[in-house]
Amino acid sequence: MTFTPEKTATPELNFECETGNYHTFCPISCVAWLYQKIEDSFFLVIGTKTCGYFLQNAMGVMIFAEPRYAMAELEEGDISAQLNDYNELKRLCDQIKRDRNPSVIVWIGTCTTEIIKMDLEGIAPQLEQEIGIPIVVARANGLDYAFTQGEDTVLAAMANRCPKEAEVKQIEDKQERNAIQKLLNFGKKQEETVHNEYHEHPPLVLFGSLPDPVVTNLTLELKKQGVKIDGWLPAKRYTELPIIDEGYYVAGVNPFLSRTATTLMRRRKCKLIGAPFPIGPDGTRAWIEKICSVLGVEPQGLEEREAKIWENLQDYVDLIKGKSVFFMGDNLLEISLARFLIRCGMTVPEIGIPYMDKRYQKAELEFLAQTCQEMGVSLPTIVEKPDNYNQLQRIKKIQPDLVITGMAHANPLEARGISTKWSVEFTFAQIHGFTNARDILELVTRPLRRNNNLKDLGWSKLVKEEATL
Repeated sequence: MTFTPEKTATPELNFECETGNYHTFCPISCVAWLYQKIEDSFFLVIGTKTCGYFLQNAMGVMIFAEPRYAMAELEEGDISAQLNDYNELKRLCDQIKRDRNPSVIVWIGTCTTEIIKMDLEGIAPQLEQEIGIPIVVARANGLDYAFTQGEDTVLAAMANRCPKEAEVKQIEDKQERNAIQKLLNFGKKQEETVHNEYHEHPPLVLFGSLPDPVVTNLTLELKKQGVKIDGWLPAKRYTELPIIDEGYYVAGVNPFLSRTATTLMRRRKCKLIGAPFPIGPDGTRAWIEKICSVLGVEPQGLEEREAKIWENLQDYVDLIKGKSVFFMGDNLLEISLARFLIRCGMTVPEIGIPYMDKRYQKAELEFLAQTCQEMGVSLPTIVEKPDNYNQLQRIKKIQPDLVITGMAHANPLEARGISTKWSVEFTFAQIHGFTNARDILELVTRPLRRNNNLKDLGWSKLVKEEATL
């Protein structure tokens, strides 16, 4: 099950595009995981009361701890362009500095700021100088971006703030002149010997926001191969952003980070490692193998590692083998999840996806086609920006065993006797790496196991009878 993109006999995938609309969750919800990941940050969402209500519902009301995000609510006067945007934003940022004193303030632009042409990029530099705190501007409006692409715009903006080697060297030279700093650096040579376990290779930076346990897990997996990670974007703290310079290698961990990848290649002249994403044991192995091959490192023990994970997943695989799953499209993880579930023995008639960057997901698409060929199943149709009405008609005709969908369509489908799973749950769950493959199958099989438990009660039969009425 080694990933070999060079195979010429791999059949081509079928792509379609329908309405051109994003039927997804709002991208400003990226604040939910980013403010927790970047511990010294503060997120200011600039929008209307509707945006505030959405954030409250999406993230819940924090009772015991005040979260590091807030709303700058635009009133009718602001929308009519009768008030001074600069003064109001300065007042809010001064209050944030006084109450929280973060290392960075991230302005999240919404649909309203786009419609009234609010010049956030023009205001930010001047205000940043006044208050003395970096201000990063990220557009996360639902007009231009799908659900998880909110993170993509934030990381692309932060990539421009990552230091370069020359800048860091200047700071270090200044610090070395200080006698106290020399004392602090005493014994550094002893620390350098620890890195002998790594192979010599160019600097590698990984990008994508993941929970700390997953970051540790993937870092250790690469360390076993002698590959050293020189930093993650984003880091736990804004002040610890990784050095990114020309010639550095970068690799993504999520399929929705195409804008960040483009920024790193064009602005920082980095070299992107195009690999399948580390979702599922097959994807994780392919991801590690690709990084190793690009860096000139011979991978060791990955075949045995993957086989052991599949052995531990056998009870879940037996439950879903031969069943069908339909992706309506919401979080841009659909291609990777479909590829993993096909490897588990499922069939996928259609993969709906809000946005498809074929260049950034090239390796993943090739891996999907290769997986279908090896498992002897037909290739799924990939529908970009699917029309929900047409999808529901196709679901009614196909009658899949499971539909992975946004929350809006889950209850109507369940009422018609079709099992569903919220796609947003995969966004917030830990699904990357070898050790988290079981968590993916736990989510996928939950509605199927529930149906099996209800069979004895005759509940599923009753639901189907009512759906035909």
